[in-house]
Amino acid sequence: MKKTTLLLFTLLAFIACNTSKQKKGFDNFITTKEYSLMDGEKEFRFISMNIPNLNYIEDELCFSTRNSYRYPTEFEIRDAFETIKQMGGKVVRMYTIPVRRSDEPDNPTFINGPGEFIEEAFVTNDLMLKIANETGVRVIFSFLNNWKWMGGVPQYAAFRGKNFEDFWVDKQLIDDFKKTIDFTLDRTNTLTGVKYKDDKSILCWETGNELESPYSWTKKVAAHIKSKDTNHLIMDGYFAMDSYRLVYQESVEDPNIDILSSHHYEQDPFSQIDNIKSNLKIINGEKPYILGELGFESTAAHRNVYDYIISEKEIAGTLNWSIRSHREEGGFYWHSEPIGRNLYKSYHWPGFASGNQYDEKGLLQLMREKAYEINNEELPALALPKAPKLLPIEKAYEISWQGSIGASGYTIERAESSNGPWSVIAQNISDAAVQYVALFNDKSAEIGKTYYYRIEALNSVGVSPKSNVVGGVNVYEKALIDEMRNFMEVFSYNNVVIDTGFDRKFKEDTERVLGDKGSEISYVVEGAINSIKMYAFEQNDKNGLEFSASIDGKEFTPINVTVSAEKKGEGDYGYWNPTLYEQTNILGGYKYLKINFKHTTQIGRVLISYK
Repeated sequence: MKKTTLLLFTLLAFIACNTSKQKKGFDNFITTKEYSLMDGEKEFRFISMNIPNLNYIEDELCFSTRNSYRYPTEFEIRDAFETIKQMGGKVVRMYTIPVRRSDEPDNPTFINGPGEFIEEAFVTNDLMLKIANETGVRVIFSFLNNWKWMGGVPQYAAFRGKNFEDFWVDKQLIDDFKKTIDFTLDRTNTLTGVKYKDDKSILCWETGNELESPYSWTKKVAAHIKSKDTNHLIMDGYFAMDSYRLVYQESVEDPNIDILSSHHYEQDPFSQIDNIKSNLKIINGEKPYILGELGFESTAAHRNVYDYIISEKEIAGTLNWSIRSHREEGGFYWHSEPIGRNLYKSYHWPGFASGNQYDEKGLLQLMREKAYEINNEELPALALPKAPKLLPIEKAYEISWQGSIGASGYTIERAESSNGPWSVIAQNISDAAVQYVALFNDKSAEIGKTYYYRIEALNSVGVSPKSNVVGGVNVYEKALIDEMRNFMEVFSYNNVVIDTGFDRKFKEDTERVLGDKGSEISYVVEGAINSIKMYAFEQNDKNGLEFSASIDGKEFTPINVTVSAEKKGEGDYGYWNPTLYEQTNILGGYKYLKINFKHTTQIGRVLISYK
């Protein structure tokens, strides 16, 4: 009898496990009913986010990295989807399918030429859709970019030696683009075995991002997509953006176009609502309408438009611009917006002090509240953060971890044995305080000792389980690290100022010391200087900094340093040249370091190790 009961229990457990696996994904394709999007018999409305980095990273800005583009990892894609889910979002809009740029030939991409597709890249899309199904967050899948960013219409035209305007009318260029559409629709996901055209995680196909396309082109492309895929909706990606550029009346009447959209960055909240109303008047309740992008305005202005959207049933939803995930190597990806009034950046959930200027915490909390309100749902409590992952540690002054979704800070513990006893050495440390560098410097570590570390994440609800333990870390040197937030780490300074803003020009470094010819700063450490590493930005082909060291702070000896510079400058965002000054194994027992400016230079970070 016991054996029979055990066998029955095992069988039931097996069935339950497999049933659970089968339930992953979605029950329905999204459909339309008059002006509503429908998930089966239930209306589908949302307040959510754009994630331009979802399938293609454009913000890998580690100082030593010369290429800012790469494919995202599974950790990063999963973090992005889980972030949207925790915010109450039900859908995310990706950017586009990238196309090779001839002026940036070393960038990884998705399309090398007409009909030339990069398998590794499309496996990233496979992973994106797999995780979308697992997390229950749908994807608005955009085929094409109007702009050169990540590659789009200009690159398709250039492949054939033609011009931007030709793309909308030239049969060869339209056929080239159709190859991309066909390859995508017919692709079988290598991770799930499901063809894209059969994947319910795709809310709709968008013809493209901010397309300056005539309706004649949209008509051809929409008809082509529908001839290949009758499961999914199609959203017109025409760039309706203001009172002079509204949605096409012809698109409203086109049976192959299911959703209309517009983008909104008006600085006047009243004109924003007026423009939305103008689009609604054209659509006249015949089809669903989405605000595909919305942003660069105050929290109060956002509240105003959210309340209008919620009350106006003919608007299916809106997607804010934009949010970025945690980074595999620790911290977040960063992206300041050059057209965002030199103020707005990509958001980081759940909001941090680093985003106080644009009320990151307040806006993201508002978005979460409204994401539930639009669906007449009670706002649930936040979940406890999951345990973060502490990354390998080589030096006690370079400690990083993979962040936990929804965590507002981290507690760091240290022990001299992997079994403890553990002591708290830091509390509520943000992983959004610095950009693309180690997150924590253990200043209290003692040279000659060996340590083990672990951390936990916290938010307003409580504290996560402990992370993994990393160690032992042998402390053979310590470091003075200056992130240039103020002048409290320097020993002395002359004719320099703290500079902020236009951070895209400086690898997203948010605080920098700016000096001109004759400026200087100096540091003193509690031991003998062992190495120096200086992250600088310059506009001159000649090196802008020179270094000297001293035992007593009075008599200084010049120090030769190795200089690694990317004499690239300008580019898409008016970059300054990132220049790394470094030297190791400095002998002489020096305690003081002086930095002299030979011409205009900005210093983003100083690291001085000492024994």
